[in-house]
Amino acid sequence: AAGQLEVSMPAVVEVETGGTARMECNFYVPGNGSYTYINWFYIDRNNLVRLCHITGSEVVQENTDYKGRLSVGEDKALSISRVTVQDARTFVCQVGAGSHGVGENRTELHVYKVPEAPEITANPGGISVQSSDIPQIAQCVSRNSFPPPNITWHKNGEQLQPEEKMVKIPYTLTRESSGLYTVSSTLFTHVTREDRNSLYHCTVHYWLRGQRRDVESQRVNVTIFYPAQHVKLQVMPSSALVKEGDNVKLVCEADGNPAPVFSFYKRELEDSWQDLTSLADTNSGVLNLHDVNKSSSGLYRCQTLDLDDMRQLEKDVELVVNYIEGVHVKMEPSSPLREGDSVRLSCDAHSPVALDYQWRDEKGRKVAEGNQLLLSNLTFETSSNFSCKVIAPSVPGLEQSKQVAVAVQGKPRIVAISSPMYVRQDEVVNLTCKAIAFPRPSVHWNVNGTAHEYVENQHIASNLTVRVNHDLLRAGAMCRVSNALGVSEKHIQLLDQKTPESKGVIIVAIIVCILVVAVLGSVIYFLHKKGKIPCGRAGKQDITKPEARKDKIVVEVKSDKLSEEAGLLQGANGEKRPAADQVGQSVVRC
Repeated sequence: AAGQLEVSMPAVVEVETGGTARMECNFYVPGNGSYTYINWFYIDRNNLVRLCHITGSEVVQENTDYKGRLSVGEDKALSISRVTVQDARTFVCQVGAGSHGVGENRTELHVYKVPEAPEITANPGGISVQSSDIPQIAQCVSRNSFPPPNITWHKNGEQLQPEEKMVKIPYTLTRESSGLYTVSSTLFTHVTREDRNSLYHCTVHYWLRGQRRDVESQRVNVTIFYPAQHVKLQVMPSSALVKEGDNVKLVCEADGNPAPVFSFYKRELEDSWQDLTSLADTNSGVLNLHDVNKSSSGLYRCQTLDLDDMRQLEKDVELVVNYIEGVHVKMEPSSPLREGDSVRLSCDAHSPVALDYQWRDEKGRKVAEGNQLLLSNLTFETSSNFSCKVIAPSVPGLEQSKQVAVAVQGKPRIVAISSPMYVRQDEVVNLTCKAIAFPRPSVHWNVNGTAHEYVENQHIASNLTVRVNHDLLRAGAMCRVSNALGVSEKHIQLLDQKTPESKGVIIVAIIVCILVVAVLGSVIYFLHKKGKIPCGRAGKQDITKPEARKDKIVVEVKSDKLSEEAGLLQGANGEKRPAADQVGQSVVRC
């Protein structure tokens, strides 16, 4: 009551290992009296062990394991630094107050260590659904915690509870030399094929300051072994698109784990089966067929064997290899063709699918569609190699072609010749003659020279190198082309080409005349400027007259100049004009 010494302390103080624990000791002395002393103890096996003695401002520590880690505050609170798990015990504060007696109280020091994140390890070998014993799923370990935590197990987020003959969760608790605990828990449970996608994890639960805390592990998946229940066999690519020459895969898949052993067979006559397993990858269940053809079509079977229960499953698939065969072209009429004739080409082929036909020329250009091609009014130019292209529209890439030669026969026809041709005497020239014909013709010239022939399809070209002489200029040359069906001839006319020297003389003469007139004009203009040739109005004057009127001025050209100028002013025919006429034309009228 109010007349007694009272000591109050917290019932529990919590501190993490390595931290500092502070325990308060509050007391009341009646009449506002003072304490005489304070003792701090801890309880060890029901015995009080004094830690320190406080009188006034003096603190005396006892020689205990806590020496060096103790401190007392001004409020007489006891602090312990570097707390370890061994410090988890009961501490007592004792207060003496003379005549008021002695009072005490105690505090429980709780030391904790948060556990590390749990480590989970799944069963590395896998688990069979046919196991008679409860198999181990995974193990969970939580290290370095105080006090020891609890561990629970979860599958797909739902907690698992121990269940007889179905779920077992044993655990082990180990105290390390540091005083911390390691907890290990193992989950045992039966599994089904649906658990192949299940996720397992463990959760560590511990208390901290009166609250429950949780730490979860990673999610793990466990390999589940189960027998196959279904088998699927398919053709890659799709069977409807397989054509001759393709590489085909028969892929067999089973829904068991591990995959069973695969075997492949093909049905032969009389319901016998050919074993193709040696050509397949029995582990992956793939049979490769390279460069398939018509004979590759048929019924194929995949058979699986489960080595656990020796159970067999099988599946069949029909392989259809699309093809085109027997492509041939018929020509009507089949007799030799002449220019002007007509011919019909018919194309046919066999295939299990619908076919389209195209006709193309030797350059690959499409000329018609349909299985017939009509060629009318044939000429040598029509002669060519035509091909019938057979296409299966429903099977991309399936096509074949057949080529046929259309040859038009006839006597030669000269289509090009180098005539007329301008040449000069003694010049070396090339004479050209080009013709078309079938059968192949021969080319002959009626003059001697060096001939070179070039053949392209039905065309033949001959180049003759000759030297021009008088006889060749006069008679020309004859090109003669012949084959078994006739002869064609054409004449090459040679024309004499004048030499360029004569043309050059005429051009030079014209230029000289123009220069002379220009010089003469310059002389007359110079004399007029000097005043020796006055302007007259009487028209042309005759300077050969013995007398001259005073109002008329006549300029007489000296004989040495006259003869020179007269020579320059000759007519085109070379005849000289009279000197008087020439001088008369030299008079300038102003």
